[in-house]
Amino acid sequence: MGTRLGGVGGRDIGRLLSDFGHELPAAAVVEEATKEPRLFRPAPRAGRFQRDRGWSASRAPVLQWQMTSEQTPALWPWISTPGLPPTGAQMGIDQLSGAAFYADPMGWVLDDRVPVTNPNIMSFGKPGRGKSATTKAFCLRMMDFGYRTLILGDPKDEYEPLCRAFGVEPFSIGPGMSTRINPLALGPLGQGWDQLDATEAKERSAVVFSRWLTLVRGLVGSQKVGAQHVPFGPSDEVVIKRALETLTGYDRASTRLKETTIAELWHLLDSPTPELVALTRYESERHFLDETRLLRDALAQLVTGALAGLFDDHTNIDIDWTAPIQSLSLSRLEPLGEEATGIALTCLNSWGRGMRELAAPGDMRVVVRDESWKQLRLGVEAVKSFDADLRLSRSDGDIQFAVAHKPSDLLSAGSAGSQAQTIAKDLLHLVDIKILHGQDQGVANELEQLLGLGQIARNLVTGWGMQGKGRALWGVGDQLYQVQTVLHPAEHQLTFTNENLAGAA
Repeated sequence: MGTRLGGVGGRDIGRLLSDFGHELPAAAVVEEATKEPRLFRPAPRAGRFQRDRGWSASRAPVLQWQMTSEQTPALWPWISTPGLPPTGAQMGIDQLSGAAFYADPMGWVLDDRVPVTNPNIMSFGKPGRGKSATTKAFCLRMMDFGYRTLILGDPKDEYEPLCRAFGVEPFSIGPGMSTRINPLALGPLGQGWDQLDATEAKERSAVVFSRWLTLVRGLVGSQKVGAQHVPFGPSDEVVIKRALETLTGYDRASTRLKETTIAELWHLLDSPTPELVALTRYESERHFLDETRLLRDALAQLVTGALAGLFDDHTNIDIDWTAPIQSLSLSRLEPLGEEATGIALTCLNSWGRGMRELAAPGDMRVVVRDESWKQLRLGVEAVKSFDADLRLSRSDGDIQFAVAHKPSDLLSAGSAGSQAQTIAKDLLHLVDIKILHGQDQGVANELEQLLGLGQIARNLVTGWGMQGKGRALWGVGDQLYQVQTVLHPAEHQLTFTNENLAGAA
């Protein structure tokens, strides 16, 4: 059926029957089932064997490449660092991934997926690149997660607007002012001493006297004789410890320790008792005075020198530790020079550490150390004191937030190759979180030698970071994030630090 008759021009059977009056019944048309179009069409490894289809007669060999993480972005420039958990303070935008960037130092320490072992932060940046604004924004936003902020020394009164926004009036320390801070305060460890057994009393005393020795060592070592810092040897340590035990009543096994001051310590050393001379194993009072002259002269600077009346008496301010923020202003010390400010920072750091020795569980704080380089320049003992604070961050639950201008500020702690400079360099290893704001090209070598940054990261800090405020390279362990800090309009007024320049303009 359907076959034509008579060649090409003939009639088929249906047409022939139709010519004689017969019609064949129509056959039912069976529709073929249509298939849904494929979303994906797999192709063979060598391609489809058709013209213009990229077919290859043999498979291409697999090439293997070995390179460092610094070289990888050159071939795959759009690969971003693994994302961090969205917890903590939302600081801004991660420019590589386009996602929000969150900072949660304590959470990072507890998260095994994040290469962070301590919550300490060190921020570097050229003035005017948004370093202070980022610090304040971090402190402000961490308050939503139960953190309080403690500014242990505000050399330029930058945190006063932030304090007053929460109804807190910052304390000011300076010549002629009534505020007194006793760096030898017992702190919470001195409370309830009469209820302690012998073992616990001995443990507490070890912590208190260790803190005091670290402080006095830093104060003495900050003084200079000619070009050299005053040494603080084992004999000096014995003298200070015996004197403090005498002044507090610890050597008499008193049921309650008496709080002492730097002034009382200096007076006892300047007029030693026969018992103190005997305890320190000197032949006579004259021998004692001759051997401790440098020690006494160094302590005298806090009693009769430029800082007299600031740290030589009992603390006379009542700090509300439940307030969201507290600040101790040091701007009135600026006329006295950087050394006086550095000594004041050392005293405040010791005092603040004492106030936090028995912090309740969950009492978390961000401890800001602004202009920290001024303390590091006081010598090896001051550097050791700063080093001790960073090492205690895991146990006391505080986030130590140190602020400096550039990495080489740490090198100013001493001469090249000195112990002070070596310890200062090691401070970078006690800080797993580094915030690198914009720097000039002259700082590029410091970024490589001290921080181990590669060429791409250096170019970001010296190039992209200098093209706008708030731009910073966040180093979280060995992971780097290119972050633009974003401020709310209300935060601009609280973080603005150029009032004097704006007023002059």
